[in-house]
Amino acid sequence: MPSPVASAAATTTLHPPGRHAARWLILAVICVAQLTVVLDNTVLNVAIPSLTEEMGATTADVQWMINAYSLVQSGLLLTAGNSADRYGRKKMLAVGLVLFGLASLGAALAQSPGQLIAARAGMGVGGALLVTTTLAVVMQIFDDEERPKAIGIWSSVNSLGFAAGPLIGGSLLDHFWWGSLFLVNLPVAVIAVAAVVTLVPESKSRGGERPDLLGALLSMIGMGGVVFAIISGPHAGWFSGQVLISAAIGIAGLALFAGWELHTPHPMLDMHFFRNRRFIGAVSGGILVAFGMGGSMFLLTQHLQLVLGYGPLDAGLRMAPLAVTVILINFTGLGARLMPKFGTPGMIITGMSLLAAGLAAISLLGGHSYGGMLTGLIVMGLGVALAMPTMANAIMSAIPPAKAGVGAGVNGTLMEFGQGLGVAVLGAVLNSRFTALLPLAAAGAGSLSAALARTHSTAERTAVQDAFASGIGTSQLVGAAAVFLGGLLAAVLLRRAERTGHEQGEPAPEALEAREAQETQEAQGAQQTQGAHGAQVG
Repeated sequence: MPSPVASAAATTTLHPPGRHAARWLILAVICVAQLTVVLDNTVLNVAIPSLTEEMGATTADVQWMINAYSLVQSGLLLTAGNSADRYGRKKMLAVGLVLFGLASLGAALAQSPGQLIAARAGMGVGGALLVTTTLAVVMQIFDDEERPKAIGIWSSVNSLGFAAGPLIGGSLLDHFWWGSLFLVNLPVAVIAVAAVVTLVPESKSRGGERPDLLGALLSMIGMGGVVFAIISGPHAGWFSGQVLISAAIGIAGLALFAGWELHTPHPMLDMHFFRNRRFIGAVSGGILVAFGMGGSMFLLTQHLQLVLGYGPLDAGLRMAPLAVTVILINFTGLGARLMPKFGTPGMIITGMSLLAAGLAAISLLGGHSYGGMLTGLIVMGLGVALAMPTMANAIMSAIPPAKAGVGAGVNGTLMEFGQGLGVAVLGAVLNSRFTALLPLAAAGAGSLSAALARTHSTAERTAVQDAFASGIGTSQLVGAAAVFLGGLLAAVLLRRAERTGHEQGEPAPEALEAREAQETQEAQGAQQTQGAHGAQVG
């Protein structure tokens, strides 16, 4: 263990959470940076025909162009958060913006699929730093009263990015070449870096500890393996060799990571957080909110295009009410004002119940018309606006402020896991129901297009389309039930944690922060005493 003197010598003052004078301007800068990260998760999908034609990209190339970004980003989230806590959140935010901008330039100028894949991976590195540092900075510059509203606005950017990605991508491709999708990131990165250097205060946790290099490596292997399996499953098959091997490597990596973190003196992620009921409740709810969002977006896209017959751009426009509802609720601060009245458990069960009700409404009312779906989208938006910021705030509040970067990494990791899990589970339900209802002529077909290709009459074609629509509806109902039960579970865990946390001896984050501050002050006092003694001897 390092001595208190050594720890103090390497310590930079940690800014206590409070009302920074330029906090809302800083939040605006942070949200713009976050928006670019979210947009690049979806914007490339609309460019697939252009990439195939102009670069000669194969199907495998296109999949890697899209997935390299999210794969690298998810694998580095915990490591990026730990680096931000150790070396400075402002510094890592600026580094992330620079890396993201340079990699975007490389992507725009790429001349081959391999170059574009490499550039997308570089964007993933910058994206991991941005996802973790933006939320960590929000935790540092806002006090307890304003933080829920700030996190609500930050969370709304994710919904805005998802809805705006296809629209922005389609608009750019109508007028420019595919590289323009990445060039738009450059002015944003330049302006954001200047604003970060000028406005954002620096903060970091206590230094003097050795970097947890093995923990970082194991977390990257574990997360990378699991996320790759989730990404590959829908195309390669969930029981294919590459998916099973990747999943096994990922699970083994995460198990080794957990074991190492429990025994190393300077862990990247303190596994004792998982003994805290507040943390467990927030984590459980976070995974299931992401499950509902990831699975529902996966289903809604297919519902609009393959069942109702809209094109990609029209489908994107018709999904916009969900994002607009989230933005209106959180930007007006309605969710933050409800928090004191409902409490964290009440907000979570209310939000997730609304999310479940919206999914059910789409299944029951929107099967053959957009009017019924519109009602469900708005109700879903209300649920997401209430539940998602509350969950992020609960996770971050369960971790000491000195570990805000790691907390943001945990939050981002949960989103990746939950969204992937939602796509996997609800996709499996869809396929199972669809294949069970196919007419004899299309029996055994693995997709809607393959089934339609085997039909020979209008009646058979209608039967195939009805089977797919039924599969979509069943999946949405299963998702609604899972989200509702998950919300109930998370709310119960958090309610019990609030009632029994002190009795179980669980230290509050504020107590942990106070203890760290006291240790730092004692170490600084010891250092000053030694310095004075040395001067007297001299």
